[in-house]
Amino acid sequence: MTKATEAVKTAKPSGRAASRGRIDKREAILGAAFTVFAHRGYARACMEEIAEVAGVAKHTVYNHLGDKENVFRSALETAADTVMAENLAVVEQLTADGTAMEGSDVPFGPDQLREMLEDVAHRLLLQCCDERSWSLRRLLYAEIAQFPDLLEVVWGRGAGRLKQSLADRLARLSLAGHLRPCDPAEAAEQLLALLTGPMEARSRLGTHPVTEAERRAVGSSAVRTFLAAYGPTT
Repeated sequence: MTKATEAVKTAKPSGRAASRGRIDKREAILGAAFTVFAHRGYARACMEEIAEVAGVAKHTVYNHLGDKENVFRSALETAADTVMAENLAVVEQLTADGTAMEGSDVPFGPDQLREMLEDVAHRLLLQCCDERSWSLRRLLYAEIAQFPDLLEVVWGRGAGRLKQSLADRLARLSLAGHLRPCDPAEAAEQLLALLTGPMEARSRLGTHPVTEAERRAVGSSAVRTFLAAYGPTT
């Protein structure tokens, strides 16, 4: 290898590095865009501010994501995917904890079931109360008239995945005799409603602070009501 070739390789990033840099810029733009839209709303947000927050030139935003509408859609979809991944990770603990308890020397009984459900409920409420989650909801509600399809693309798709994941775990608990026979999809939908409904009302869609004690109270109440309907018969 000549010194000239070595100099070129030193000066130019590899294809992998260039690709990584492009992905990093896109992620920075999407994160900045979501922040700006969350604070300004769609109409008042501008590409200049998004570029400034992202630390890139304005033309870079256009090169990566096109016009303002596409930036808005992409930012919301990315935020929704992140929120949903975090929610799904919480729901997965329902199966993991249940399996661990069933395999232990301590019988998996009603007390362990309640504790497990309360833990998952509390973790879901923490995700629900995350500022990104509230910002996503408020943006969807505020811009639904202009972007009606986003409610299904961002919200409906995500909620459906969460309900299905929770239903799968409730079905396993039911088959193992820890819950009474039920429609797991309906049970999942009702448990999620028992959690998110009161939290949206208490927090005024995330504009009013909710204490840790309140979150735990909502979670415990939701699990208590859920088990009254779906707990194993004695």
